[in-house]
Amino acid sequence: MSEPRARDAVADLRIRTVEAFAVSFRVPQDRVVRHGIGAAVKRDTVMVKVLTECGIVGWGEAHHGRGPTSIADLINNTLSYFLAGRSAAAPVDAWAAIYARHLASHGQGAGTMIALSGIDMALWDARGKYWNAPCHLLMGGERKPVRAYAGGVSLGFQPPETLVDEVAALVATNWRAVKLRFGDTVERDLPRLRAVRRAFPDLTIMVDANCAYTLADLRRAAPVLAECSAYWLEEPFPAHDHRSYAEAKPLMGGVPLAAGENHYGRFEFHRLIEDGSIGIFQPDLSKSGGPTEVLRIAEMAGAWKIPLCPHIATGGLNHAATVHLLSAVDNAGWFEGDASPGNVFRDELCAIVPDAEGMVHAPQGPGWGVEVDEEMIRRHPAIPGPGFV
Repeated sequence: MSEPRARDAVADLRIRTVEAFAVSFRVPQDRVVRHGIGAAVKRDTVMVKVLTECGIVGWGEAHHGRGPTSIADLINNTLSYFLAGRSAAAPVDAWAAIYARHLASHGQGAGTMIALSGIDMALWDARGKYWNAPCHLLMGGERKPVRAYAGGVSLGFQPPETLVDEVAALVATNWRAVKLRFGDTVERDLPRLRAVRRAFPDLTIMVDANCAYTLADLRRAAPVLAECSAYWLEEPFPAHDHRSYAEAKPLMGGVPLAAGENHYGRFEFHRLIEDGSIGIFQPDLSKSGGPTEVLRIAEMAGAWKIPLCPHIATGGLNHAATVHLLSAVDNAGWFEGDASPGNVFRDELCAIVPDAEGMVHAPQGPGWGVEVDEEMIRRHPAIPGPGFV
């Protein structure tokens, strides 16, 4: 009796179509959060759907890149053509095809890397569904607890006393760490940090300046960051300002600098390793090249004992994928949980919240473990205009 014929995964998962959908929702006025890049008046993301020859559908999420319809158009009308003949069974091959035909010759522009990220995430989801396995298993990991902090578009510029109340509400729902926002003015930033530290002596506190600081600002803020035992200072400067990061590191009093959400691909992270200024890497799976590339970044960072603490995008699909990846790398740091008030694309896709120990776990089920309701996409068409004002 002959052996059962093995499935031909490459043929079954051959990519038939790639579609991207820009989606948005308006943030109610009473839930607008303001931080260093402005007030978040709407939320955008880009959902990416890959249909394979065997009928399996994989879903990914690309960051909006401040231009969600442009990202969707780039996927639909350019990058999708480079995937002809490629298979979701081999995401590295699909990634390399877009690199060879677009990135290598025209530079690692943010738009292309963001768009590629959503495609790559969808290919991983299709693979998991085909083999009926969660993505962390395909990545070589297991479902395990991951430390989480409350981040996202939350804890913005507000009076210290109301900020303390908001942090208290998060602590009451099992968050053991939070991320505060700098980038208002140093005179207003520091009292907020001091107030939260006084109220919560044992809380882990990260700080994000959203690229809004100067070196002069940092010189004034650094002693207080150290005094308040800040866990890290994130993105005080724009991603390309390597010189300021190098000058800032000796001023930090032991508080590490974190960056990476605005660095694209392993080649830009290689520069961060060479510079030696950044102690925490924060690639976003929806921006930095997708899971395929972030796994490479994690391995590279691991050789230098640099922890991986990914930035998160708007929607729950990105959040789920991030926990899966953190479950599969040996230099996993913290998961950035989304504490944004009223995030539709979190709540309607996959809301990941900490357990009693402040930990999160990857969703169970094949692929990313997230069911995407296409009716949600139809309910939330793209809204013109900037997301931050």
